[in-house]
Amino acid sequence: MDVPGKGADANRETADNTRGNGTLVTEFINPAQDPRWDSFVESHPFGWITHLSSWQKVLEGSFPHMKGHFPALVDSSSGAIRAALPVFEVKSWLIGNKLVSIPWATLCDPLVICRAEFELLAEATLRLREKLHAGHLEIRSLHTAELLNDGMPEIRPHFLHHYLSLEKDIDKIQKTFHRTCVQQRIRKAQESELTLQVGDSPEHLDILYAMHLKNRKQKRLPPQPHLFFKNMWEILSQEKKISLLIAQYRGEPIATLLLFKFKGRISAEVAQIDESFRNMSPNIFLFWEAIKQGVQENYRIFDFGRTAPNNQTLLDFKSRWGTSVSNIYCFYYPVEKGQGVIDSYSKRYKLLQLLCHYTPEFVQPYIGGFCYRHTG
Repeated sequence: MDVPGKGADANRETADNTRGNGTLVTEFINPAQDPRWDSFVESHPFGWITHLSSWQKVLEGSFPHMKGHFPALVDSSSGAIRAALPVFEVKSWLIGNKLVSIPWATLCDPLVICRAEFELLAEATLRLREKLHAGHLEIRSLHTAELLNDGMPEIRPHFLHHYLSLEKDIDKIQKTFHRTCVQQRIRKAQESELTLQVGDSPEHLDILYAMHLKNRKQKRLPPQPHLFFKNMWEILSQEKKISLLIAQYRGEPIATLLLFKFKGRISAEVAQIDESFRNMSPNIFLFWEAIKQGVQENYRIFDFGRTAPNNQTLLDFKSRWGTSVSNIYCFYYPVEKGQGVIDSYSKRYKLLQLLCHYTPEFVQPYIGGFCYRHTG
């Protein structure tokens, strides 16, 4: 995997040599109607599921306050898309409107490979910001941070990203795991009558969501809307880009793991567990099964997703799998607007946790619906 910036630098010369005979012009693409878009995402080195037209359908079908805009650089001669900066308008009467690239996405780099491409797209995006009266622009970056850093104020590494290379024998991969915290717990889980079920129906998704409600309550966080999970499942499963693993104990589901699959990457997106069975390590069991699945299906990278820098428990869990780690940066324009964003360091975040802690469980979906109506 490329570290931030280096992958982009390595591809600059290739990019310049494949511009074609035409000049680059800025266009706004509608991915739902333009077949060029998904082909472009598939071919771009930083393209991911959340850049695809299917993710646009998921977000716009789940959150009425979001609308996607897709500025792209198009070769005037061939008509081919060369670069793009997908952003979503997120409207809120409570905290103000903004543009985000891209809501609810761990990986969402601008689809550029040189500084010049980003500058042209940033100009178009900032004009869009003015037209829409959006308070600020937020761009999240893993691979392209150095390209953005020259022209946009950097706040700080906003998340940490853990990933595991799958390009070696499964036994060698297992030996990189922490001996007591992972290897021994894998063996314990396998000896505990746990069985694996591959989810293939809306009913299986309901199992995940029921655990999601309980886990979010325990963590004092609002649950994401059920419609978001439903749309993810219905849209991405048609394209075979999503998978659901369920750990069962004597026929009862006790943990779930939702995975994204695209190109050479398999990504753990949502992990849930019935806390009363934690001593049986069903979460360890599912991650191990997912890693084995990734090797068998010739994926190159297993993603453990993003983690807030102050979530030490989750950081420790992911580091014990022999992972590498890199920074996911957040860039804001104007910079002072980004300073007020709700995150795990803010007072508003802590107040939200108190609200979730003291409200009854049946109220949680309503709190989640309200909160996610204003965020992205």
